[in-house]
Amino acid sequence: MKVFAQILLLALACTTALGNRTTSTDEEHNPSNIIANGYAAYQGKAPYIVSLLLENYDGTQVGICSGVIISSSYVLTAAQCLSTDVVEAHLGAISRGNGQYHFKVYEYDFIRPENWPSMGYDIGLIRIPYVEFSATVNKINLPRLSQKNERFENWWAVACGWGELANGQTADRLQCVDLQIMTNNECHESYGVLPPNVVCARSTGGKSTCRGDTGGPLVAHDEPVLVGITSFGSADGCTFGKPAGFTRVTSHLDWIQSNTGIYYE
Repeated sequence: MKVFAQILLLALACTTALGNRTTSTDEEHNPSNIIANGYAAYQGKAPYIVSLLLENYDGTQVGICSGVIISSSYVLTAAQCLSTDVVEAHLGAISRGNGQYHFKVYEYDFIRPENWPSMGYDIGLIRIPYVEFSATVNKINLPRLSQKNERFENWWAVACGWGELANGQTADRLQCVDLQIMTNNECHESYGVLPPNVVCARSTGGKSTCRGDTGGPLVAHDEPVLVGITSFGSADGCTFGKPAGFTRVTSHLDWIQSNTGIYYE
């Protein structure tokens, strides 16, 4: 219970955040307005990211999330993003909700682990129509079988999304932030004991993911593989220096393979 008292699932309050949109203007590139001191992405920076608009069956938009392409037919995201009826997926997007490919996916094409909502199981799959890859729409590699026990501690990685900016508004333009992965023992100091299928990153200088970035990818710099799925942050806020929390992808490789048929080498 201590963990959940201190952690804020990042998809929460997305509905409120939608009312504070920032359009893609010069103001958005002002360092004080970039997501937790990150930077605006250029086209092709993260061709694997997906903009997700969460909707009810009647078309009412209820929140935002991100996802990541892992094959021509599957997007990986956070389980909490799939607690809705419909997801409108936009692939190849720089502006939120404005992708080169876009289609609505209904709940019968959502897959979540049986153990959700237990901590560390905030991961989900979306079946999508087959898409052709290009320079601006492409998959990210899953970790290799030989990396199944890799903790990625002290590795640098990049997280991207369309979530809340440092100024409290929600970005229309894709934002990215570079983060260093920390040990779970360090992360325990902020959140109490966490399961091994959670991975945390330092938020030095207020750099962090924030509300609305949920489901987005954490990708290693030196070897571009998917390390984590954005899941949680501190209830104190995104710029207070508390670690950013992710679901550890290596802990779910077998689950991904059994549900998608995607083979990891």
